Amino acid sequence: MISGFAIAVTVCALAVAIWSFLQAARNKEPDRPLLISIGVVEVLLVAQLVIGVVLLIGGGRPGNLVTYLAYLIGALVIIPVGAAWALAERSRSSTVILGIACLAIPVMVLRLHEIWGGASA
Repeated sequence: MISGFAIAVTVCALAVAIWSFLQAARNKEPDRPLLISIGVVEVLLVAQLVIGVVLLIGGGRPGNLVTYLAYLIGALVIIPVGAAWALAERSRSSTVILGIACLAIPVMVLRLHEIWGGASA
């Protein structure tokens, strides 16, 4: 894993999460700028997937390959599922759902970094 990129993904996801929670506190539904920022987080996650696969092809080995791949792919799924759920409802709580989805991303990225460093459990 590239630590600098992992930090960038984490900071971006946390910023969008805070924005989502502020929007929810103001009783607002998800608007276009928030949805675009969610899309930016997803693009960063796709880039993280590509980087992770390239590192594997280049000979890098995480502590547990299956767990690493599960977290790598799982991180990609969180945002689309959260967005689909949020857009199906379109209320204040849907903005909270987007915030929670973005809060899950730093946890996944941290775990990816730990697994890459050799943690297998």
